[in-house]
Amino acid sequence: MERLKIKVPFGAQVDYFVKWTLISVVLGVCGGVVGGAFGHGIRLAAECFQNHSWLLYLLPVSGVIIVFLYRAAGQEKNKGTNMVLVAISSDEKMSLVTGPLIFAGTVLTHLTGGSAGREGAALQIGGSLGTLIGKVLRLDEKDGKVAVMCGMSACFGALFGTPLAAGIFSLEVVSIGIMYYAALVPCLFASFIGAGVSGTLGLSGEHFTIVQIPEFGVVPAIITVFLGSLCAVLSIGFCLLLHQAEHWYRHFFRNPYLRILAASVILILLTTALGSRIYNGSSVALIEEALEGRVRYEAFLLKMLFTAVTLGAGYKGGEIVPTLCVGAAFGCIVGTLLGFSPSLCAACGMAALFAGVTNCPISSLFIAFEMCGFEAMPYFAIAIAVSFTLSGYYGLYGSQKFVYSKVKTEFINRKANEYDE
Repeated sequence: MERLKIKVPFGAQVDYFVKWTLISVVLGVCGGVVGGAFGHGIRLAAECFQNHSWLLYLLPVSGVIIVFLYRAAGQEKNKGTNMVLVAISSDEKMSLVTGPLIFAGTVLTHLTGGSAGREGAALQIGGSLGTLIGKVLRLDEKDGKVAVMCGMSACFGALFGTPLAAGIFSLEVVSIGIMYYAALVPCLFASFIGAGVSGTLGLSGEHFTIVQIPEFGVVPAIITVFLGSLCAVLSIGFCLLLHQAEHWYRHFFRNPYLRILAASVILILLTTALGSRIYNGSSVALIEEALEGRVRYEAFLLKMLFTAVTLGAGYKGGEIVPTLCVGAAFGCIVGTLLGFSPSLCAACGMAALFAGVTNCPISSLFIAFEMCGFEAMPYFAIAIAVSFTLSGYYGLYGSQKFVYSKVKTEFINRKANEYDE
């Protein structure tokens, strides 16, 4: 009997591994340095804002500068993080000026009290960096897309200190239902190297402590399912608010300078009326308060409002940290009302809302583990799964594609926020 011969192209795997190990090292180091510099810039800007109350009244100035910079660079139609996703899923190319522009714009936003995050900006910086290095190394079109993903992972990992989540997020966020496994090794290597480099530069990651984790059982599981369901509804509302805010600004103020000036006035009035600055900037302090079990009942709504006013008008920054803040505050409130570990509910709400707005359940689970530890694993897993399933086809990123249905084993290939399946 003739023996079956199977040819295994092992050499191709070795070539791939060696090639992308070297490229991911370059991208990881560069992403760690740039991400570290960006993180320190945001930290210094936030400290300046907290220490000098008069900076709030420079919001109109920073807004005008941001609009001017983008228009001068010919990037007034820049789609932000959506542009990075499009560069991976289509033939469109990222502009190399995206990185410097989002770097400067986000620092200016935080310096004067705009309500925005930083990780979404890191994705744009990383994507721009990956594009640049891909051109320098003369990578072909397909490898260039992997380089963009590597850059995203490197800067995300460097800035947030969650390398596992950062490495997987770039694979998961572009097309829901399909992961780009060809980029698994490069993205993970780049994210861990980026986090290591930024840590060496003195930039520490975000880590939170859950005060109380009750023993898992039937009743806690039911409460977690209920919380995940509520977070799914909230994620839809948050996505709609962010998208509608931009639409409203463009409807009432056709001129970008007028849009951003109107937002600056609204933010100044809101901050002054509340007498608190916890909703300005990234609001990480709000997450800490929620994990300690003490936030105001309206906190999650106010953070949503501040973020929509800021980002909808054209100020720069990310949506990820605001999402975590809103989820943590909401979870804490639900836990308080139900009498069930507000701290644990805050952590679950944070992860569940992230899953709902990004449609990335695996990344959400990893980010929960890296930020809050593994002890609450069953709670995280259930809350994330429920929120992802019930949040439908809404998302922060309009360029995100749902390749497969959330409720059937079928191909649908539709974009986020197309409301009818």
